[in-house]
Amino acid sequence: MKNAIVQFPCPANEPVKSYLKGSPERIALDAELERQSNTIVDIPLIIGGKEIRTGNVAEVVCPHDHKHVLARYHKAGEKEIKMAIEAAMAAHEQWANTDWTVRAAIIMKCAELLATKYRPIMNAATMLGQSKNIYQAEIDSACETIDFFRYNVHYASKLYAIQPKLGAGVINTTEYRPLEGFVLAVTPFNFTSIASNLNMTPVLMGNTTIWKPSSTATLSNYYLMKLYEEAGVPAGVVNFLPGQGSLIGKICCESKDLAGIHFTGSTGTFQTLWKSVGNNIANYVSYPRLVGETGGKDYIFVHPSSTVDEVAWAAFTGAYEYQGQKCSAASRMYIPKSLWPAVLTKMKKFASEVKMGDVKDCKNFINAVIDEASWNNIDSYLKFAEEAEDAKIVMGGKRDKSKGYFVEPTVIETSNPHFKTMEEEIFGPVLTVYPYDDDKVDEAVHYLDTTSIYGLTGSVFGRDRAAVQKISDALCYTAGNFYVNDRPTGAVVGMQPFGGSRASGTNDKAGGEFNLIRWVLPRVIKETLVTPTDYRYSYMKE
Repeated sequence: MKNAIVQFPCPANEPVKSYLKGSPERIALDAELERQSNTIVDIPLIIGGKEIRTGNVAEVVCPHDHKHVLARYHKAGEKEIKMAIEAAMAAHEQWANTDWTVRAAIIMKCAELLATKYRPIMNAATMLGQSKNIYQAEIDSACETIDFFRYNVHYASKLYAIQPKLGAGVINTTEYRPLEGFVLAVTPFNFTSIASNLNMTPVLMGNTTIWKPSSTATLSNYYLMKLYEEAGVPAGVVNFLPGQGSLIGKICCESKDLAGIHFTGSTGTFQTLWKSVGNNIANYVSYPRLVGETGGKDYIFVHPSSTVDEVAWAAFTGAYEYQGQKCSAASRMYIPKSLWPAVLTKMKKFASEVKMGDVKDCKNFINAVIDEASWNNIDSYLKFAEEAEDAKIVMGGKRDKSKGYFVEPTVIETSNPHFKTMEEEIFGPVLTVYPYDDDKVDEAVHYLDTTSIYGLTGSVFGRDRAAVQKISDALCYTAGNFYVNDRPTGAVVGMQPFGGSRASGTNDKAGGEFNLIRWVLPRVIKETLVTPTDYRYSYMKE
């Protein structure tokens, strides 16, 4: 008999471990890095709890050493995609009717397993397969993933507790039903935590998913899948489906049982999925929920009252940590001409000090971009800047892909506020700077507001707090996550729920309460205690 009212209080964020030489976590991580570096993992599809190998394989390599093969994964074809839909639908009823506290217990076990046994496994896989240094992996594949697990359980308990008031002679309740169908989770390479959350938030709320992992993050995502299985996620609740995104998206969008899409990736891909849903809208059992976080052209705006050292730190770390491959990475900066020379000098000092290379060398601050396609894309933008008359590369700019996909931290300075790299997303370690006349702050703010189609993250610097507030008000639609006197990156689960609008997504705020409501269908129930039997109104009885 299960009749306890279980409460899940607001958790503390998972502490970031130091990984000092000789510490237990460092010893465990070094051993796991060595093990994974000397292993080639055979990664199957996992459909309905069964491992399936199609024989159509592709490789996962280290971005910083692209001849080093880490894994070979099997790719889904049309047959396997349809099998996954059937498996998700077969598991749906039982999982939807599982007591939510049981689902919560499984998610909480995921957190505990990751905080202990799986921590070195996940961090090592993310480091090797996605070229993150120790710190960047720890805050992502360990801490943020754990935080998503624990905070979402807390938020679910708050959501389920939202109930209507009672009336005279009636009991009113709200049930939060899972969506009627399956959820397609399309996940990115850059954050292991996002890959997990796009599946496990709908799963916590009673849904089943089909998971299309990024091809370049398949290794860490496979280990996530093994963690879910060990924690007790039933077969068919999450169906792991590496393969061609366009084929998986097409077949899933054509299914009448598609209930939602949880997506992080490029704006173009999300728009393609949205169009596909629109083309099939008359065929669905219910209107699919479309939740997406897409591109960004994140910014730093510097007021003339700002401090050089603070701006230089924010620009350098905000633009170049994880090689600028964070959705929130600083990509453009507007700065007064009076401050720019000193800020650039400070940034050049940082650049001369940082090291770039293999993730296993803990002294390397900069590692590789994710793959050759990304490197080639960045290279094309840098060539454009090198040949432009209204822009110049003033820091970095060197790149090499002979062994790994390396690009130096780069600054492009432009006199054109609409220069190509001020407008278009690059997703690499490239910051474009527009120095403006000190007395033309309002004009520069207008350029910022009207230049980009995106609205993800941004920040403003200045000691003049009234001026900062004026700028913040003027830029209210340019960022879903906005920072004052800080870099525009580093959102923390439970503190700064993340997401943007305009062309940056649906702003459903992962890491907060808002996202969970998207994965349920509320049903309001009124129970009348004594049902009337006389149709007449009171005054008719006189």
